[in-house]
Amino acid sequence: MKLKDITGRLNLDIKAGQNALEADVTGGYVGDLLSDVLANAKKGNVWITLHTHLNIIAVASSKEISGIIIVNGRVPEQETLKKAEDEGIPILVTKMSAYNVVCRLHELGVN
Repeated sequence: MKLKDITGRLNLDIKAGQNALEADVTGGYVGDLLSDVLANAKKGNVWITLHTHLNIIAVASSKEISGIIIVNGRVPEQETLKKAEDEGIPILVTKMSAYNVVCRLHELGVN
């Protein structure tokens, strides 16, 4: 499934990386402990987190994450958005909880 399809179906707000929404999503990973994401997320995963700081871009880039979904209506820091644009990493925002995002992704067949 393409990230743009997930964005539309979950009604996610695109904050950065508009030009990279054609990425294939190979699965999902939810986590807020950066070292855990580094150890366990897979290339092409969409990452669900509540973090908004700059370090999420470094983690996503090193793991070749297809996009980041920030939950609970949190607003990414401007520095984070700029770095995401520079790296071509989509940042998507929702008011949904991480649990609800994961449930919706499962319904779409993203595991």
